[in-house]
Amino acid sequence: MSEFMAEVIGTMILIIFGGGVVGGVVLKNSKAEGAGWVVITIGWGLAVTMGIYAVGNISGAHLNPAVTIGFAAVGEFEWVKVPLYVTAQMLGAIIGGAVVYLTYIAHWRKTDDPATKLAVFSTAPAERSVFANFLTETIGTFVLLLGLMFIGANAFTEGLNPMIVGLLIVAIGVSLGGPTGYAINPARDLGPRIAHAILPIAGKGDSDWGYAWIPVAGPIFGGIYGAVFYQTFFVGEVTALFWIMSVLILALIAGAIHEDFKKRAEIA
Repeated sequence: MSEFMAEVIGTMILIIFGGGVVGGVVLKNSKAEGAGWVVITIGWGLAVTMGIYAVGNISGAHLNPAVTIGFAAVGEFEWVKVPLYVTAQMLGAIIGGAVVYLTYIAHWRKTDDPATKLAVFSTAPAERSVFANFLTETIGTFVLLLGLMFIGANAFTEGLNPMIVGLLIVAIGVSLGGPTGYAINPARDLGPRIAHAILPIAGKGDSDWGYAWIPVAGPIFGGIYGAVFYQTFFVGEVTALFWIMSVLILALIAGAIHEDFKKRAEIA
């Protein structure tokens, strides 16, 4: 199997399990309806674990453009392969979204709320606030890339790493996922969102394209910073990219704080 097909299949598996658990929890008349956030985070953790087990020995199982770009930014992956991997991840995510649609095909018409249907495919913020939402996705993916790198630096028993990465995803979900639903993966959000837009889902609304750029740009930004942060503090290699990213992070934090003060003033 080629690396391209491995990333397609691995990302498809990720979305089938991840989108599938959301569908089971939120769609009407599903036997898992109402199971809650913890079930969703466990489902996504297992989704990542299964995707890595499936294709990790072929492509490295990035399954996430933020991972691919973050690794490339610190020299852990060839830039020439980045477009190939990202294209494969997006294709796999769209296919995975379509499979989830088919799995729950009898439940779309039973579910009235269009936003609930969209939630099966993509993320949305609990509180819409551009800087805050972007910062949340940045932080979540920063932790993801930092975690992937320090997990990779440890000598685990062969075959255990995918499970540890899955637990990392659960940890991010339960700890940091509340504000935005923790996309932390541009393909995970944009691919199924595209599937939502083109599939004949009964009673669906729009695909919320106004928000869609945040779970793409935020994870890429956070992923790069997570990788360069690890390179700087764990490896001891300080680069200009670290300082540039650090300044941008501070600007983002300042923007989020200013935005919060502004909204508080409006309420008052």
